[in-house]
Amino acid sequence: MLINRNTKIIGQRAILVPYKVEHVLKYHNWMQSEELQRVTASIPLTLEEEYEMQKSWMIDQNKCTFIILDKEKFENSRNEIESMIGDTNLFFANADDRLCAEAEIMIAETWARGRKCGSEATCLMLLYGIEILGVRQFIVKIADDNGVSIHMFASFGFTEISRSSAFKEITFSKIVDEGWVTWLKNNVGHYEMIIDDTDDPE
Repeated sequence: MLINRNTKIIGQRAILVPYKVEHVLKYHNWMQSEELQRVTASIPLTLEEEYEMQKSWMIDQNKCTFIILDKEKFENSRNEIESMIGDTNLFFANADDRLCAEAEIMIAETWARGRKCGSEATCLMLLYGIEILGVRQFIVKIADDNGVSIHMFASFGFTEISRSSAFKEITFSKIVDEGWVTWLKNNVGHYEMIIDDTDDPE
């Protein structure tokens, strides 16, 4: 999505940056994992296909993607590639109606799991969707054996609305209201959304 191509969101534990060409190789290596393919309902792509996917996602008005960096690692290394730990996405069924978005979160690096980076990154993405894109309802679809994600989204106030035995997934929903926005902000603490209005060289 072009709207977020120059946006950086800085939290306490995580930093969200746009998915760019330089991130593709590491992302591609992550997605060779059968576990990640299963939990994200993804099929493996060739490296060339992954580069094409990054280009298409950058301009697709129905998809908003951020790469998640571990903030501590980035502040020590100043290297985005070394600091990459996962990604978070919003999908819109209709570019002309962004009131409802499907949210996704993936922490690919096993060393980064259990450190609350994923939950903070999710909060930051939800707040971006609300404050910048005007989302009023979020949907998440989670594999029925992914207890960690189910617990996290339930703790965020999402409620189950359907189950699919065929796809082995559960769909949860959350309507945005003022009280929930306040909860998200309190939960994430201080954060910054930095938007560089200069033209992207790409």
